Parts: sequence; structure tokens; C-alpha cells
Amino acid sequence: MGKVVWITGASSGLGLHTARQLGMHGFDVIAGARSFGQGKAVEHCRSLPLDVTDEKSIDAFTQRALEMAGPPDILVNCAGMLILGACEQYGIGEIEQVMNTNFLGQVRMIQKVLPLMREKDGGKIVNFSSINGLLGIPFEGAYTASKHAIEGFSECLALEVKPYGIEVMLVEPGDHQSGSAAYRRHSGGITEASPYKAAFDIGTGVIAHDEANGSDPDRLGEKMAKVLKRRHLPKRLRVAKGDQRLAVVLHDVLPAWAFDRIIGSYYKKPKK
Repeated sequence: MGKVVWITGASSGLGLHTARQLGMHGFDVIAGARSFGQGKAVEHCRSLPLDVTDEKSIDAFTQRALEMAGPPDILVNCAGMLILGACEQYGIGEIEQVMNTNFLGQVRMIQKVLPLMREKDGGKIVNFSSINGLLGIPFEGAYTASKHAIEGFSECLALEVKPYGIEVMLVEPGDHQSGSAAYRRHSGGITEASPYKAAFDIGTGVIAHDEANGSDPDRLGEKMAKVLKRRHLPKRLRVAKGDQRLAVVLHDVLPAWAFDRIIGSYYKKPKK
């Protein structure tokens, strides 16, 4: 078998497509997701139940994965969720849920595998961030906060683990044709009485349109397979269409007022 990969969030979205492509490209993939163990699995992978918000679930996954394939050569953190809402009207519990899954879920998995990787003198950790880890858009405040946290944490992590032969790569996808509505909920704070309701409806319509017309998620999985076969990882793998890559550049080079005007106007125009 090929290199052993543990991957989280493998039941849907980019996690599913990445796990499947890695398995097809010869990696020994142990795929984790909450829905596994209930008759659901991923082709070309071995699937185990995993809830990254639950320490006991992580412990059980780790024990079983070690029995099946041994310690991981590669950890891929894909588990994530999105709650669309206005920053003012998010429930604190909603923000905590997003951070607990997207950011703290990665932290828990990283802390679990690092002793295993140090013991075998090396490994690779891949953390899924997003274009939203580099800039913000309306009504994705909780998600964007979690991705910014992943960016900063991963940069610190890379410096700390380099002496042990462990590499860290951030993956920054743009919009892809993937995902499940179950992981893209609307905040309970958005009601008909909300002062943000009209702008929210237009903005989230733009978000849905861009995702529906996004990139092919299997192409991302194929790129991941190619990169993970290299001897060394790049620090970042940005997989996005040209306009979203340009948005990152403009965010960094334009005055803040100019960029805000551009991005704000984009999410105020309904898509047909």
C-alpha cells in the first residue's frame, strides 16, 4: 500500500472528493466522518466514524486507524461547516459550533497525530483553510473567523514542527461544486424582522450562485494527490478561479476603502 493518510470530514464536500482521489491515486486512506459506521463509506478508502468535536470519538478513531494501517504519514484536516448570518445577530452558540468544528477540530487532530509523527521522524499535515482565510465577505463572519484562525495557527505550527521533519501545508480553495446544505445553515438570527434580511437574501444568493458555478472538486482532489506525492510540500496550495485569486491580490494591494467598495458592491447585485 501507499502512504497512510488520515482524512477528516470525508463524507461530503471537498473532504469526500479529496479522500476518493487520494485512494484512487494509491494512498492508503483512512477516511473519517460522523456519518461513517451507519452504512456510509467512501470508495477506494477505509472508512471510520469520527466526530472532530468529540475527544472520545477522536480517541476511538485513532485506535482503530492504528490497528488498520499504523501511524499516519499524512493528516488531512477537511472537516468543516458554515453558518450564514449577520455578525451582529449570530448566536454565540452558533459561532462556537463553527469554531469548534472548523478550527478546534483541526487542533484536536493535530495534537493527536504529532506524537505519532515525531516517533517515526516525519510526516505531513494538511489543513484546509479557504480563500476566506485571507479576506472576508458579507454574512460569512463565523466561517471566515475560523479560517483566519486556521491560517495563523498553521503558520505557527509549521515553525514549531520543522525540526522534527514534519511539514505543514495550508489548502486555500475558492468556490467548488460540492458540499451539503446540512453544513451550510442559516443563522437563527436572520428573521423577517432582521434589519439585514434584504441584504442577506441577496448576498447569500450570490454565494450560492458562485458555489454552484464553482470549480470541479475532483480536480482539487487530483491536485492534492500530486502535491502529496512530492518529497516536500509547498506552504500553501491555492485552488481557485482567476477572479477569486485576483480578489486576494487586490485585498493586499488596494487601500482598504477601495477593496471594501469592490467586494461590497459584488454581494449587493443579485445573480440571475
